[in-house]
Amino acid sequence: MNSYKLHYPLAMDDNTKNMMANAYGTLLREREQGISGYYNLPQDSLLLTQELQKEHPFDDFDRIAVIGIGGSSLGTKAIHSFLGPKREHLPLYFLENPDPVELRKIFEKLDKKHTLFLVISKSGTTIETISIFKAVIKHFGLELKGNKHITFITDIDSPLHKFAEEFGLKSFAIPKNVGGRFSVLSSVGIVPLTLAGFDTPKILQGAKGMIERFFALEEEHILQKAAFIAQNWPTYRMNVLFSYANELEDFNKWYVQLWGESLGKKDPFGKNVGPTPIGHIGPVDQHSFLQLIIEGPRDKTVSFLCIENFEETLSIPDLSLPYLEKTDFVNKVSFARLVDEECKATMRSVRSQKIPVDSIVVPSFCEEGIGELIAYYELLTSATGAMLGITTYNQPGVELGKKILKERFRQ
Repeated sequence: MNSYKLHYPLAMDDNTKNMMANAYGTLLREREQGISGYYNLPQDSLLLTQELQKEHPFDDFDRIAVIGIGGSSLGTKAIHSFLGPKREHLPLYFLENPDPVELRKIFEKLDKKHTLFLVISKSGTTIETISIFKAVIKHFGLELKGNKHITFITDIDSPLHKFAEEFGLKSFAIPKNVGGRFSVLSSVGIVPLTLAGFDTPKILQGAKGMIERFFALEEEHILQKAAFIAQNWPTYRMNVLFSYANELEDFNKWYVQLWGESLGKKDPFGKNVGPTPIGHIGPVDQHSFLQLIIEGPRDKTVSFLCIENFEETLSIPDLSLPYLEKTDFVNKVSFARLVDEECKATMRSVRSQKIPVDSIVVPSFCEEGIGELIAYYELLTSATGAMLGITTYNQPGVELGKKILKERFRQ
């Protein structure tokens, strides 16, 4: 299990307790009434992993290209980046951004005989995804009818699902009541990760444990953190996630989308609400952003996310260099310990300035740890949204941008 510690000046008065109780009740109703289906994905998706492992419909590919953007790729990419360096797996390539230079570079690493193309879009009409899919068809000269190297992940009865049926292509369903940014533990993430060789049942087990403990009121820190954020976001307008491992950079991006699209809304009174998410990697970003946190405006909370065991023995040599003797105090220390101590020292320095801080420690680069972490942030997001009185699962601002884009191309 991961460990979680809050260092927030949260006053546990009757108002706060009522806020927490009401939010818990809201999430319980969402789960029981099927308003949001992500709560049940850990057990529902386990059946999918068994299906994929038992009746493998794909037999002649050695790499996977994920064609999707936002919620259709960020969560998968986060897990892949976290576990990938420690696990043997098929290469995963992500065709997300319609940047022509990047697309061309990835195209050069693929071939139609050995690549499984997974096209992922909940709505089935995501403009970036479908445009890239068209480019893939053209570039590789793909035949569509019955092509076993093209598979879709989308809503049942979406335009993309109907396209798959028309051409006799394999497709997996995304549950109707699971939004894109909450969908990583659905077919959206489980299909590519399982086919690539990751132990997805363990990822699901980690998430299931967190969700079950939350609803058993054994993870009250989630409600406490959500209450502090909801009560104080007009003062602390930014939540900084400082992750101390390069392998967490894509997780930070997933968090930014989850937090931003879910909590940046208008409340029932028409007021614009929502704390701004910021993702940083330590120790690298200590040299660019920490000064602003320490001596800049007091408008941020900071979450420190670190790995307890990097499972690496690489150490700093016991080498003293002329004029550089001041650095010798870390000689013979492992790089893993250096990163850990920097995390602790930075957190201590931030706390000393009376800045609200919390910490999350993941034991290692393990499947259960990343699964639990995903469930933790999804629950935290839902609880915060409930306390803000907003609709957590829609994104009207995004839809407005899509409408304007379509209008511009019609001019």
